[in-house]
Amino acid sequence: MAKVPVPPVPRLAVFLSGGGTTLRNLLDRQAAGTLAGTVACVASDRDGVAGLDRGKNAGLPVAVVRRKDHHDRESFSAALLAFAESHRADLICLAGFLQLLAVPDHWENRVVNIHPSLLPSFGGKGCHGAHVHQAVLDAGCKVSGCTVHLATNEYDRGPILVQKAVPVLPDDTASTLAARVFSAECEAYPEAIALLASGRMSVVANRAVISPV
Repeated sequence: MAKVPVPPVPRLAVFLSGGGTTLRNLLDRQAAGTLAGTVACVASDRDGVAGLDRGKNAGLPVAVVRRKDHHDRESFSAALLAFAESHRADLICLAGFLQLLAVPDHWENRVVNIHPSLLPSFGGKGCHGAHVHQAVLDAGCKVSGCTVHLATNEYDRGPILVQKAVPVLPDDTASTLAARVFSAECEAYPEAIALLASGRMSVVANRAVISPV
């Protein structure tokens, strides 16, 4: 049994690739005093994305680390992790981050991802954003939702922390379903951070186990 090594009020490094709506949610929760952590820094693998502006506007240190500037995924990931470590991050929150992050042993169980489906369905490489929601609709699913999980060195395969389901309505489009799923994400990610900060989370055989209070 591996205990998840997160302090009671973790410092969060948020990695993103786009608009930063999940970052906005975390910052709003922090401002309201309902986030079990503090956002310490923001990094992106892409220049000029709105998520970086959100970080700057919040007075946070930001960085751009591009995959194409590194000869392999390990060196790319190491640069991102070094940035997080330089700002004393305890937990990395992947928030619409579209690269696979290579997670070294000393960051095991301290990298969290949110995915816009009920994993293990509709996950894996290339399954992100509108692609996921359209795939759900094409499959005729009656429910969808979101999953917060510990990230590993495989896309969308780590231990699941929190899942929330939403209905798929007969007249849904990918965009209307995405909006409903995002509302669930806004609750699920802070809930997962609170679970990790509670000290009650352990990982057993790729399963997240929550000990009783």
